[in-house]
Amino acid sequence: MVTSFFKGFLKRFSFNPLSRKSNLKLGLYGPPNGGKSTLANRICVDWLGQEMSTVSHIAHETREINIKEQVNIKNKKGKELTFSLVDTPGIATRIDYEDFIKKGLKKTDAKKRAKEATKGVIDAIKWLDNMDSVVVVLDATIDPYSQVNITIIGNLQARNIPVLIVANKVDLKKANIEAIKAAFPQYPIVSISAKYGKNVEEFYEQIFKLVK
Repeated sequence: MVTSFFKGFLKRFSFNPLSRKSNLKLGLYGPPNGGKSTLANRICVDWLGQEMSTVSHIAHETREINIKEQVNIKNKKGKELTFSLVDTPGIATRIDYEDFIKKGLKKTDAKKRAKEATKGVIDAIKWLDNMDSVVVVLDATIDPYSQVNITIIGNLQARNIPVLIVANKVDLKKANIEAIKAAFPQYPIVSISAKYGKNVEEFYEQIFKLVK
């Protein structure tokens, strides 16, 4: 199953200002396996003492919208910020069940995962109209000039949503932060390792700037 129709679908939703909620929603978006759920867990462990999401080496582990209400963080000056953290399924313009088979899943499970992942992408895009700010989580070892990244950024720009880009996985030797900076010079970028907590203090400081 190849869901190439996403390219047209992802551009069809227009921004509706009346859809914004009174409580602040911070969304984690990005392609599969960029580290969104790992970052969600890092935030929740740091400030709530508990994990939020399940992570996996297989793409599209997160196939439903996950929300953690009342996440309260503090910056170095003691200022507090409370928001609902929304961990979304990885955005993809192509989902093929055979890719899951290659990762070791049985054909039935692979088709089921592909179907759920397809729905997850659609739901994630719909939820953009509920977001007050978005953190785009990218794997810093992967070329940022991809159709998926361009699609995500395009949808965010169309809705005029404040964006922070996280260059994740800086603990890996292939991480190329400069490539991400060159690809998206219009946005603030912070490099972190969500897995090991590297530079997360700077990430939290950037969150305060993002939602000001």
